[in-house]
Amino acid sequence: MRLAGSTVPVMEAEKLARLRLVITENLRVQRGGVTSVPYIDTNNALTDICARQNHAVFARRGCGKTLLLHHSQTKLGDRTKAIYLNCEDFKTHSFPNVLIEILDAVFGELEKNLRSWFGKQAKSKKIIGEIRTMLSKYRVSADNEEQKVKESESETHETAVKAEAGVKPSKILPASAGFGFSESIQSKAAVEREYVTRDSKLQKLNMDLPMLKASIREFFESQGRVDAVLIQIDDFYHLRRTDQPHVMDYVHRLCKDLPLYFKVATLRHASVLYADRNGQPTGAQERHDYQPINIDFTFQDYRRTENQVRKIFHEFGKLAQCTPDEVDELFKGDGFSRLVLTGGGVPRDCLSLFLEALGKVSSGDGRIGKDDIRALSAGNFERRIEELKHDCQRNEQDTLLRGIYVLREFIDDKKTNVFMVEERLLQQHDALRGLIYRLLDYRIIHAVGSALTHKSQPGTFQAFAIDAGGYAHMRKLQGRFTEIDLADPDAREKSRSAPVLNKEFIDSVWPKTPEDVEAALKDGGERDVIVEAPPS
Repeated sequence: MRLAGSTVPVMEAEKLARLRLVITENLRVQRGGVTSVPYIDTNNALTDICARQNHAVFARRGCGKTLLLHHSQTKLGDRTKAIYLNCEDFKTHSFPNVLIEILDAVFGELEKNLRSWFGKQAKSKKIIGEIRTMLSKYRVSADNEEQKVKESESETHETAVKAEAGVKPSKILPASAGFGFSESIQSKAAVEREYVTRDSKLQKLNMDLPMLKASIREFFESQGRVDAVLIQIDDFYHLRRTDQPHVMDYVHRLCKDLPLYFKVATLRHASVLYADRNGQPTGAQERHDYQPINIDFTFQDYRRTENQVRKIFHEFGKLAQCTPDEVDELFKGDGFSRLVLTGGGVPRDCLSLFLEALGKVSSGDGRIGKDDIRALSAGNFERRIEELKHDCQRNEQDTLLRGIYVLREFIDDKKTNVFMVEERLLQQHDALRGLIYRLLDYRIIHAVGSALTHKSQPGTFQAFAIDAGGYAHMRKLQGRFTEIDLADPDAREKSRSAPVLNKEFIDSVWPKTPEDVEAALKDGGERDVIVEAPPS
């Protein structure tokens, strides 16, 4: 217990060291890593993901998708097995080779576990061996479309950049966005090119699908120890967006009418699980072919999100032999609330910020306050930009960075962290909707409310908050910047007075984005601003 005025840390050094170690080792969950914390289940996600049903798990980066998949394997019955794949391993592969690699990885895992799962019967081994031999023939055959794919991506990217710079778009790139944010984020030109150049291997795979399924059915019938296999496909968004519906389509058809069930984990708005091209459906359709599991926690219900993050901290404390009270005592005042806000409600971001803050605590008692977290927000914002660059495709990167710049200019101009976008505008402009939702996935902005009415404008709106690091350069503008505290119970009501981001503002700022937009975003220096009253 800490005495009043004491400078003794609130937690024993040995316990604190254990807590740091447990968190550090579990920041990223991976196969073969240390024993991880259990998944904190508050909405039956763990029960659902274990079911013999197709699922797609949606959440932002760092929200626990991988942990859910791994932890679910400990909850399966003896007659259900799970195979885990991470699509980051295949992110540089072209289609349809990427599909062949995924399929071979699945059957490779089955082959590796023949003895422990299936009893290693000779017939089962022979069936799996024949399937892998067939796939290996496809893998070594030349994939002569890879260069064409790269060329189409490059051309789409180049055309998009020209459109953003004011050059008249070519016919293959429609300027339907109208405000500089071109249709490059959907890569429509690249999609059309790729659809017509990938026939040879895909046709062979499609023709062999009935035979492949017959072999799998025979495999299950030849043994009596396993009733079902769950195929866990993690980080699906790492595959190229143009390839995703085709991979999903084949996986879905492979699993249909067999004791195989797919569990795809991905970013919702960075993924295309279903596409309709010329009336031909491709992929897997939500609620028809799979059930969605949303494990994200947003600021639309801040208290629920904060409680979830606190439970996760307590779980780490339990592993380090610390009580919940001891963990809570590491924070003072609004320190924990500010941690959740700066972390965007994303567990991994909050844990990472906590570790960073521990080494930079300014108070003598060693507890973390809101100012300690504020000081880290700019660096956290820069890390998110780096992660965005790592996760998104090359032809999307420049557009997304310029979109961030425009949003930051808007909150600089209006001097508030919350803004609104009319629902009708999002419905009518695919490119703007794509930009906003992709930046939600990458934690650059955060959802605050939907279907809101504005106090001074007609229509319904969605409310968003830019990440705290996005306005770190304005922190010293006391009385000149209105920061709506999303932890405030009245935050939703206050958001109804927030400024409205419209097409006209984007049109006016987009052409002025600097050539080195990334450097401009990472400029943490204070800016000269015009004093104006906060929005009423």
